[in-house]
Order: sequence, then C-alpha cells, then structure tokens
Amino acid sequence: MSEPSDKLAYFQAITGLEDSDLCVEILTAHGWDLELAISSFTTTETHAPPPSPPPENHAAGTSSDSAAVVSQSGSPSNAAAPPGLVWRVITLPISVISGSLGLISGAIGLGMWAAGGVLSYSLGMIGLGSGRGGEGSARLVSVSAVATEAMEFVASFERDYGTRGPNFVGEGFMEALQRSRNSFKLLFVYLHSPEHPDTPAFCERTLCSEALAAYINENFVSWGGSIRASEGFKMSNSLKASRYPFCAVVMAATNQRIVLLQQVEGPRSPEEMLSVLNRVVEDSASVLGSARHEAEERISNIRLREEQDAAFRAALEADQARETQRREEQERLEREAAEAERKRKEEEEAREREAREAAEREAERARIRLEKALALGAEPEKGPDVTRVLVRFPGGERKERRFYSTTTIQSLYDYVDSLGCLDVEDYSLVSNFPRVVYGPEKANLNLKEAGLHPQASLFVELNS
Repeated sequence: MSEPSDKLAYFQAITGLEDSDLCVEILTAHGWDLELAISSFTTTETHAPPPSPPPENHAAGTSSDSAAVVSQSGSPSNAAAPPGLVWRVITLPISVISGSLGLISGAIGLGMWAAGGVLSYSLGMIGLGSGRGGEGSARLVSVSAVATEAMEFVASFERDYGTRGPNFVGEGFMEALQRSRNSFKLLFVYLHSPEHPDTPAFCERTLCSEALAAYINENFVSWGGSIRASEGFKMSNSLKASRYPFCAVVMAATNQRIVLLQQVEGPRSPEEMLSVLNRVVEDSASVLGSARHEAEERISNIRLREEQDAAFRAALEADQARETQRREEQERLEREAAEAERKRKEEEEAREREAREAAEREAERARIRLEKALALGAEPEKGPDVTRVLVRFPGGERKERRFYSTTTIQSLYDYVDSLGCLDVEDYSLVSNFPRVVYGPEKANLNLKEAGLHPQASLFVELNS
C-alpha cells in the first residue's frame, strides 16, 4: 500500500475519522507511516477513560433500540470517542480474518424489527499491522488469545460474583456469534468495566439475579468481555458503548454482517432487563423461527437429496451390475460360439485332411495296382505250361486268370492287389484241400513247385 491515497483511505476506514484533512495531517506528522499513525491514534484512545453516564439519565433509563443508536444520518445520538484500531476495521470484508475466525456463511433472513431500525456492522479483521516500506504484514489476534481472554473474564466474573450469573461462553466473540447462529438464538453481550462505580451492583443484583440469569441462559448465548482486555475494548468501540454497565443483543445477519438488535447502557434492575430482553426475544421470534424452519428444511432437503442420490446410486449400480452380467453373458456366448466355430473348422480341416489322405492313399494304391498289373504282362493262352488259377474273395467275388507255371506265388499276390477288390493289404492266399497257406515264406516258389499246376483254387483269408 505505497500510494498516499490508499493509505489515507485505509487510515480513515480503520480510525473512523471522516475529516480527510485531519487524517492527512496525522499521517504527515508520522511521516506517512500507517502503522505508527494508527498506533498513535489508538494508544491515545485506549488510555481515555470511558464516559460516565449523566446522573439524570439513571432514573429515566438509557435503554435504546437500534433506531436510538443511529440517527437518520447514521451518526450515534450519544457519540462515543472515535473507536480504536481493530474494531474500526469492522467495515472491512470478513474474509481477511485469520482461518478459524471466519464465520457467518449463509444467511439468516431479517424482517422489520418492531423495536425499531437495524444497526448493521460488517465483521472485519481482529487485528492489523502494516509493515514499513509498503510491505503489509497482518498481526491478527489468534483464536487462542481471544479464547484465553474470554476464559479469563469468565473466571474473574465467577470469582467476584459467583456462578449465579449468565453462562458466559469461554470463547471469542466470533465463535460465540457462530454458536448463537447454530443454535438459533440471539447473542447477549456484556461489556464489563471494572472501574465503573455502577459495575459491582449491576453484576451482583441484576446479572446474578436468579430470574434474569435463567432467562438469559434459556433464550440467549452469552458472551462477556472486559473493556480492559483486547477484544472487550474492540467490542466497546464496535458497538459505540458510551455508558456502563453496557449490554447488547446482536445476531448474525446476511452478507457477513451482524445486527445490533438492542443495547442497554447504564445500570438497570433485573425487572427492567427482563422486560427489555423479553421484548427483543418476542420481536425476533419470527425471524429465528423462520431461520430454524429454513435450516430444518435445508437439512430435510439435504437428507432427501442424499436418499435420492443413494437410491439413484443403488439403481445405477444395479443397472451396471445387470449390464456387466449381460456383457459377461454375451462374452461367454461369443467365446462359446468362437470355440464351436474353432472346433467346426478343426473338424472340417480334419475331414478334409482325412479325405485328402484317403485320396492320396487311393491314388497310391491305384498307382501300385497299375504297376503290378503292368508287371504281370498279358494273360497267356492255354497250354501245357499254363496254370489256371481261381481266386475267391471274402465277399464271394471270384476272379480267374491264367499264369505260366513258372510264375511265382508273389505274382499271384500282385494279381490280387491289381484287382482292387480288397481294402486291406494284410491277407494270405490259402488252399482248402489240403489247407495250405501260401505266405511270404513261399513267395518265391513258382506255381509248379508250390503244387498249384495245372490249376488251383485259392481264397483270400484276411489276417487279423
């Protein structure tokens, strides 16, 4: 942030000073060192005692609704001293708050409040510093620090006034506001001024009143802070507290803002506090009820969507399972069809191979038969040296031929083979009377030597 105009705008946003000339003078006096100028401005305010309430207002009461807090022009009716460093940053976006302090996402719809107008404040940074030379380095109050302050306040309050008072939460304001939002309650804020003369009596007689404490605990989330502590002081500036004791009722609003519903300044009796708080609760009942109803509807809608999503996922998973099953079944059928086709092709190829081999064998046998028929030569005419041979086959077929008596038994086998009447090759030529088997051992004997001349009757006997 090196430009003077940027520093001026930032200084005005933090300090709340509207007089730009005065802001320029302050920045110039500090050499346009933004951190030093802000520190000097807020240090001066920090040591300024809070204004005491005018005596005449005690009796009449100083309870004011939001319409009383802000005039038509937006200026407080009882203007407090200019707020200090951090909570003037309340006009800046909440997004700059450190991690766990971010809250108020979503919205609570706000109606017109019967008590009066609404004073809205943007929730800003909890602490800020700017480094020299334009190098910004935010020094933010950590969650543990504000929580420690809150717990110290609770312990101090209970030590001084007992445990009969409201159940102040031991956490920072932002977390308390979020807690009230989540529980659909308003946030009761008490700013404690230890040195103020009215503080002890107000705490003992009013805050620790059994009826008031019970009412606050039932209808509010309570947060308290000492104005002598960091966050309590910031809240006093933020809420423009001008008199003490100081109580306020706030709630989370839309667009990351809070709404000041009621503030009560100065001492009050338990009955007066009950009356004020009861009016605020009644006025805000419809808004909180609507917020609760909307939240319940959102939860119901979310649950319904989750159930619908679960049903859709279940249906989708069932469809996917069916699709997977259908695909697996289709793949199985395709595999079976492919396997059947493969087997069919194999069988067809086997048949073709067998047919080819059979044809080859038949061709080979035909060739052999032809060769053997050619080797036999022409059938001789009848004569004294010619033997007549009759061959009977197992099927009853009879073949007859003449051979020279010098023809060998092997020639008879060649003759039988050349006829092609047998599908087997392992057979023997046998005579009946007497039974003689003319096997391979007699293949070289001629017909005369084998006793088959001048004629012979042989039959073919298949060898098993």
